[in-house]
Amino acid sequence: MLLAGEAWAVRFERFTREAWRLETLPQYLMPQEAEEFAAFRSGVRIDPETVANEYTDRLRRQVAEGRTQGRVHVVTRPLSEYLRFEFHHYYKAHALAGEQIRILDVTDRSNPLDGVQDFWMFDHSEVVLMNYYLDGRQIGREVHEGDTAPFIEY
Repeated sequence: MLLAGEAWAVRFERFTREAWRLETLPQYLMPQEAEEFAAFRSGVRIDPETVANEYTDRLRRQVAEGRTQGRVHVVTRPLSEYLRFEFHHYYKAHALAGEQIRILDVTDRSNPLDGVQDFWMFDHSEVVLMNYYLDGRQIGREVHEGDTAPFIEY
């Protein structure tokens, strides 16, 4: 089943314990980030402590409710321009709002998640595969119909 709109957004409202994301790409070309990314490229920086938007508000609410949201991003150095933007512009603000963010740097070692595609997992019971072109443009989201055990292991 492909997910978009409300069917996608409801996943973040209905999970009861935790939601985790695996990110594996050096860039994500999301239209809603284009203006902020262009500003970053021209030298504009934000103060992550002042960021308040729908996403950070939801993170704060989830933390207050005892629910965890986090991610692991697999990276190699040097970081792409997009990753420098993402780390500064989003990750700092999201971490301050309560998201648990982990970085797996595989620059000088083998990648234990090589070949694993991006996904979100909700309460260890539902996996949503994130499908992207190689350049980071999103194709779509798809509910995984099989066993969640491999994703829990990842």
